[in-house]
Amino acid sequence: MSADTEATPGTILWEPPAALQSQAAITDYLTWLKQRGHSFTSYGALWDWSVSDLEGFWASLWEYFDVEAATPYDAVLPRRAMPGAQWFSGATLNYARHALRHANSDTPAIVFQSERQPAVEISWAELRRHVGAITAALRGMNVQPGDRVVGYLPNIPQAVVAFLACASVGAVWSSCSPDFGSPSVIDRFTQIEPVVLFAVDGYQYGGKAFERYSTIAELQRALPTVRQTILIPYLDPQATAASLRNTVVWDDLLASEVEPTFTPVPFDHPLWILYSSGTTGLPKPIVQGQGGILLEHLKSLSLHLDLKRGDRFFWFTTTGWMMWNFLVGGLLVGATILLYDGSPAYPDLGILWQFAHDTGMTFFGTSAPYLTSCMKAGLTPGLSFDLPQLKGIGSTGSPLPPEGFQWAYQQVKSDLWLASISGGTDLCTAFVGGCPLLPVYAGELQCRCLGANVQALDEQGQPLIAQVGELVITDPMPSMPLFFWNDPDHTRYRESYFEMYPGIWRHGDWIKITPRGSAIIYGRSDSTINRQGVRMGTSEFYRVVEDIPEVLDSLVIDLEGLGRASYMPLFVVLKPGHQLDDALKKTIKQRIRTALSPRHIPDEIFAIPEVPRTLNGKKLEVPIKKLFLGVPVEKAANPDSMSNPHTIAYFAELAKSRNANKGEAETAPG
Repeated sequence: MSADTEATPGTILWEPPAALQSQAAITDYLTWLKQRGHSFTSYGALWDWSVSDLEGFWASLWEYFDVEAATPYDAVLPRRAMPGAQWFSGATLNYARHALRHANSDTPAIVFQSERQPAVEISWAELRRHVGAITAALRGMNVQPGDRVVGYLPNIPQAVVAFLACASVGAVWSSCSPDFGSPSVIDRFTQIEPVVLFAVDGYQYGGKAFERYSTIAELQRALPTVRQTILIPYLDPQATAASLRNTVVWDDLLASEVEPTFTPVPFDHPLWILYSSGTTGLPKPIVQGQGGILLEHLKSLSLHLDLKRGDRFFWFTTTGWMMWNFLVGGLLVGATILLYDGSPAYPDLGILWQFAHDTGMTFFGTSAPYLTSCMKAGLTPGLSFDLPQLKGIGSTGSPLPPEGFQWAYQQVKSDLWLASISGGTDLCTAFVGGCPLLPVYAGELQCRCLGANVQALDEQGQPLIAQVGELVITDPMPSMPLFFWNDPDHTRYRESYFEMYPGIWRHGDWIKITPRGSAIIYGRSDSTINRQGVRMGTSEFYRVVEDIPEVLDSLVIDLEGLGRASYMPLFVVLKPGHQLDDALKKTIKQRIRTALSPRHIPDEIFAIPEVPRTLNGKKLEVPIKKLFLGVPVEKAANPDSMSNPHTIAYFAELAKSRNANKGEAETAPG
């Protein structure tokens, strides 16, 4: 495509060269299948088989990837229902064993860089030694299979080591980034009652240092089940645990030279707990299994992202986003994982491209907002940096508009493979994504992923092609949540995914599947906030904002749509006698920054007399969001279902004015 060609939706931007196709891992898999009597002439035919013969497909992956089980499985899918599917019954294995089995002396396991230090390499041998030492330390602390171990950690090698050690003993890992305020961390960790806490003394972001001793002490007080804290000196290499109770320093645990040993656990034994927030209540603690994540990440990273030994795999992420867990999965296929800790815009937006140059990065994973920020800033990474090894870019977190695709091909590399992917914390994977055998079209995700029966449904549950509908998954996948923590009867689990279409997973995104099998994601169909790939429920905002003395009530929405920048307005009802002046706006933003995260500061704050509510008192988040997406008021909200229907007029007028001024009116589905 020429530099002056406009990348309209559906414009073809790239076709896989023959050399890439012949060397791709998925081509090897197709050849392997053919030798066993399964011959497919196209990706579409392979996908059809993968979702129609679930048992055959997932069993083939088990064999193809040579999954090492301490005891074999007796059935692939003895229970197929959703929710409640059971996978590979009888099998026992260990995720960490698979993550470390590619150890070699030819390539590093990890390359790490931060704002405070240049890139350093961690060998596979060093990684194994450190995992062995921390595993032994956890066992010495009487950490048992099923115990929860948590990390308040940035994206550093010690976080990877701590997680792998946790998995080695069969404990359950969970982590938050240290830029999360203590209320958000406490909301997450108190639910799962951890016994060990890993934490850093502080971190640096955007050139500023942030000390975390007081936060660690607050976490210790709020988490009475924590028996031991392990302090990792990071901000200050000489940091000590003197001011903290029941705390040891990381380096003191590395003194022993111990080979890691791995406790075999059932296929569905919990591996980690991730958090995905709904619109009410505390963040949902999503439990995913050792075997399900192992098999899903082997598939996704090898067959869909084409990662192999020798590749250098990067995703810009924090430990509070599922993409960190996905990035660590690169070890499963023998790739070198690249960790970067710091701001992607410090000292300027070129820092990650410089990191790509310095490390010989082969796959650059990031978010759509980062790519569009580079585009708007006029960056030309292909001219400014030497990127001969870079073969692919991954984009996720929100839809990448066609002009973002075009910028990558014009300003990074013309022979680049751009894999826009979409999935979720809920499955810790992409279920619509990339394939090195397929072309790239502007604004589109290349394919539905293998084993993921993704469909677009209308409100009556009928499948749609070339029309926007609810993104659903109609058959179980191994990495679907085992359960939510503290949800013994699975009520919250069922309500989260299976309420609209019983027996079918509703994900909460708008999707259009094209006749050629590609897909377009149009953003969230529910009211969950999704900022820079980090989901947070509106209830978390309300707890923080409404704790401010001047604020009586509040409403927040986030707008996402293809080609549309994320826009998150916050509406507040003030107590009598108060005005929304600059000082109060500053207070609200600072409280959100401290208690939630800097990503979740609203774009604008408005004072309103009353929050619109349903007859049973629920805030009208989705209808207000629809108004801002251009849906006519008569289709967005039903006055008869409201306790205060007069309030809707204000939002309708504000939305109409904003859309007219911005030229962004877009009719949303539904």
